[in-house]
Amino acid sequence: MDWKLMNSVLEIVAAAGASILEIYQSKNYDLYKKGDGSPLTCADLSAHQIISDGLQKLESTTPILSEESKEISSKNRAFWERYWLVDPLDGTSEFLDGNGEFSVNVALIQSNRPIMGVVHLPVQGITYFGGSHAGAYKRDSLGQREINCRSVASVSGGGHAMVVMMSRRHGDTKANELVEKIKRFIGPCEVKNVGSSIKICMIAEGKADLYPRLSTTCEWDTAAAQAVLEAAGGAILDQKMQLLCYNTKTDLKNPFFYAIGDTTYDWRRILF
Repeated sequence: MDWKLMNSVLEIVAAAGASILEIYQSKNYDLYKKGDGSPLTCADLSAHQIISDGLQKLESTTPILSEESKEISSKNRAFWERYWLVDPLDGTSEFLDGNGEFSVNVALIQSNRPIMGVVHLPVQGITYFGGSHAGAYKRDSLGQREINCRSVASVSGGGHAMVVMMSRRHGDTKANELVEKIKRFIGPCEVKNVGSSIKICMIAEGKADLYPRLSTTCEWDTAAAQAVLEAAGGAILDQKMQLLCYNTKTDLKNPFFYAIGDTTYDWRRILF
């Protein structure tokens, strides 16, 4: 991973986060509705502009695909070997609810795989980042430290409960069934409901073990956190147990997936 590039991206994301936080604290959101009915605020748009301008200055020839950018046809995207994938404000509904569980997400995609990712939580002042062959890190008021996923054996062997992450807004019967399977096969299990890509980052830092997402997400929702998770030793797998890839089809929707921390554990007996 290019550390000079990473440090520049961290600065851009921090600036976008500061812009979001200022609007969040002012409670002047200028709420709009997208064509699909999902919420959009001036904070989303401000962060999008800051990130787009910053990345353009960094690498003027690298395309940028943002949730808030104009639609780019799959024919044009098909030729992209390398591009930025951005969610300027992941968790707009959490932003509007005032619970602080939203994030800024920037990923660098190379050959359909996330090779660098930054996830910034403006309210908490926490940044997760990582990339290929570089490790994963958490930066907060205590400083910067490397983070790693935990093993299933360390959890069950230490008498701790497995932790399954779930969305605050997208419950799923099958996900609840997985919790019961974990209790049968591994031991005690608890569920934590959290917004945005924070769920994946919690697995990356060894505070959770599994995040089953069996409802719709888009590629910008997962790419940055996936880069962090993989750098920490985890993975995001589709229902064929293949690594989640990007820009491989005409739409930008992810298949249903499982974010896992321990890639050595036989998850098949629980997931299927």
